Amino acid sequence: MAGISLYPNRTVYVVVRLSSQIFINRVAETGRPEEVVFSPSFVQSYLWKDVMRTLRFALVAAALVVNFANASPTDPRVGAEYTVLAAPQPTQTTGKKIEVVEFFAYHCGACNAFEPTLNAWIKKQGDNIVMRRIPLPFQGASDPEARLFLTLDAMGKLEQYHDRVFRAVHVERKRLMKDNDIIAWAAANGLDKAKFTEAWNSFGVQTKLKRLQAIAEAYKASSTPTVVIDGRYVVSPSTVQQANNIQNVGQLMTATTQTLDALVTKAAQTK
Repeated sequence: MAGISLYPNRTVYVVVRLSSQIFINRVAETGRPEEVVFSPSFVQSYLWKDVMRTLRFALVAAALVVNFANASPTDPRVGAEYTVLAAPQPTQTTGKKIEVVEFFAYHCGACNAFEPTLNAWIKKQGDNIVMRRIPLPFQGASDPEARLFLTLDAMGKLEQYHDRVFRAVHVERKRLMKDNDIIAWAAANGLDKAKFTEAWNSFGVQTKLKRLQAIAEAYKASSTPTVVIDGRYVVSPSTVQQANNIQNVGQLMTATTQTLDALVTKAAQTK
């Protein structure tokens, strides 16, 4: 009885339906039904291509699963906790210090949650790193939040007011998304309005503001917070969370700093 179907009618039905679908797909691909040669060998060849296509997808998926299964924040893996820029960016450090760049936005809730952890990590790293913060201009070349950051920096007030801006947005619920609102907030929080406005409108601030989009594109930064170590290694709390399936915020912050530690060490080995 080998080779004889116990359900001949069903077998014929399946073959006819499958052959019809293959014919339809092939006509759609070529656009010329008169040129489609339909034969058992054609069906077999088409099915084999489909099987190989499915197999390739399965192998890629399996590789991703294995990579994520082996992920660990203390021993981070490419494609899991972090990625590597195809075009590494120049750093602004000398000697053995490692540059760390954070792309952030004041309105970003994840940035606000990450800020205390990041500050503690920066303090722990000490002279091992040089920290740079870059506002991601979500509103383009005139982004008011980015302009606020650059204005504070130009005035030498960034260290004093950086955390205060986060608090104003996320605790006091101030909407600092328009020029007039930001200038009014600055004046109400101890900054000289005339000097702030002068810096706000200065050529230096305007020039840096216009360059931010190109900088973000060079670093492939499109979300916040994103941290880039040594101009090469890109990591964020979200990638660490996904790689390790972490649900607890405290555990996520710990895992993220462990990943940062490991990548700083990795970068230092090439100095």
